[in-house]
Amino acid sequence: MQNEINKAVLNALDECRSIDGRQVGELEKSLAEYVGVKHCVSCANGTDAIFLMLSAWGIGSGDAVFVPDFTFFATAEAVARTGAVPVFCDVQKDTFNVDVQSLENAVQKVKNSGKLNAKAVVAVDMFGLPANYPELSVIAQKHDLLLFQDSAQGFGGEINGRLNGSFGNAAAVSFFPSKPLGCYGDGGAVFTNDTQKADIMRSLKCHGKGKDKYENVRVGINSRLDTVQAAILQVKFKAFKNSELAALRMAAEFYSKQLCEKWNIPVIPQDFKSSWAQYTIRFDNKSKRDMVQKSLAKMGIPTMIYYPKPLSKQQAFKKFEKFADCPNSEILCQTVLSLPIHPYITNDEIAKVADIINKF
Repeated sequence: MQNEINKAVLNALDECRSIDGRQVGELEKSLAEYVGVKHCVSCANGTDAIFLMLSAWGIGSGDAVFVPDFTFFATAEAVARTGAVPVFCDVQKDTFNVDVQSLENAVQKVKNSGKLNAKAVVAVDMFGLPANYPELSVIAQKHDLLLFQDSAQGFGGEINGRLNGSFGNAAAVSFFPSKPLGCYGDGGAVFTNDTQKADIMRSLKCHGKGKDKYENVRVGINSRLDTVQAAILQVKFKAFKNSELAALRMAAEFYSKQLCEKWNIPVIPQDFKSSWAQYTIRFDNKSKRDMVQKSLAKMGIPTMIYYPKPLSKQQAFKKFEKFADCPNSEILCQTVLSLPIHPYITNDEIAKVADIINKF
């Protein structure tokens, strides 16, 4: 694959279209067809992807957007950038995804307060597993909320054969290198069936341009996917479809077989499939989690804690009123550990990791 990537990069450089080269449009078309939606709007990163869609919807000051408390900062950051208020909901301990009842409670509290307009839900496909979109759709319709899929980690995940990126009113993905489909830098995209909103996002991501490059019809941002990154993603997307996604699922299955008797392994609901951006297990307490992490580090095995602090506890969000308690999010931040996983990890490498953990 490396030779193909090198060739693709050189071709992009030879064509001298660093921005908006043909590879960008070709990639958008291929991704939209794969996901099963009309439009894929690429941009500079996954954070901007969320921001662009919320902005195209006109979400801003005085609006409430509901987000899980257990996720990366960017999910709520993009909401706050629009001027809206991120309202945090708890997650389930077994799937790590938004808890539907906590969301329902938060929506009711916001409505009862009369301080904010309940406008949208941003559900995160944590570690590659789709959120519970069948149930989330019911709540969104009940309360007239827009449903947005933050699938930054979830490209390739599915429910009943329907792929991540096609749920709700729109979806965002990230092409950060650690994601299931990653480029050699930053990149992102929005998926939607709404042609009008797709056109607005294409304008917004390029300084709010109109028909001409120097005609600006709205205030936008500078968030375009580089041609070189698009060329790289074209090659990697083929490998992702042909082998890498399947290899990730096989690696996760082998991890689970090695660890299931002693530990809280990831739960995948029936008819759901994860794209396994991370393989994350839970411990009984922080002390045990930290001991295992140190033992793995001594053997040269890298691990990560995603995430060490709930969003509602971040300094940047302390000014926002809390409408829901999030005990599960706080517990997870103290007890989760993500283990090494990628399409080319071997069973022997997984067995080595599992053997060290199982000794505890």
